[in-house]
Amino acid sequence: MPDSNLQNGTIVGRVVGLWRYPVKSMAAEALTEVEVSWHGLTGDRRWAFVRDGVARSGFPWLTLRQRADMRDFHPSFVDPSQPDTSKTMVKTPSGTGFEVTDPLLAAELGAGARVIKQDRGVFDTFPLSLITTQTIHQLGKAVGLQLDPLRFRPNLLVETSDDAPFAEDSWVGRELRIGDLRLRVDKRDGRCMVITLDPETHESSPEILRAVAQDREGCLGVYGSVVKPGRVAVGDPVAVLGGQ
Repeated sequence: MPDSNLQNGTIVGRVVGLWRYPVKSMAAEALTEVEVSWHGLTGDRRWAFVRDGVARSGFPWLTLRQRADMRDFHPSFVDPSQPDTSKTMVKTPSGTGFEVTDPLLAAELGAGARVIKQDRGVFDTFPLSLITTQTIHQLGKAVGLQLDPLRFRPNLLVETSDDAPFAEDSWVGRELRIGDLRLRVDKRDGRCMVITLDPETHESSPEILRAVAQDREGCLGVYGSVVKPGRVAVGDPVAVLGGQ
């Protein structure tokens, strides 16, 4: 067992899933390993589409709230080794491929939609999101459904060392070491109607959001920010620094 001290921390689980979203609200890209910079996973949410007429609002983005089928648009990098500088392509539900900046792609997403790029990423709150398998399983039991982790669009899926759900809530305000990365868990993840949408069928299950609102104060999983950039891989142990 590792020492429970500031340097080594206490192992609380391991990474079992790793995803980035090259275009906000579009399909996830599953990864086996990735570099994490000060601005999150390399290539994560560097592009986003802005809705017509709301560019100056506090939330101008075109997301799954407006178009549940955005998950059927699949982004990829021409040069996967350099995702932050690579040309980004998007395959539409019909199978047609467009460069992300092509006006024809924006037209498929609706009149007036336009794409923007932000090198620091287009994040709702913080650049990293994490949830545990036990938390998802517990919510699934509560609503009587088998829940796909991608319903919650995490960057990191962690399987904890015991079966207790919601362990990530206790990590708020703490630092985690995952591979070469150190991250601070900043806050619980406040959820919206997006988690009610099945990633494959787009079928809505409103009882999921109701359960989160009633039982978890509207939050599930956590957000974090980078303390020390580094590489993360599936299978890496997750340690809470400073002991328990």
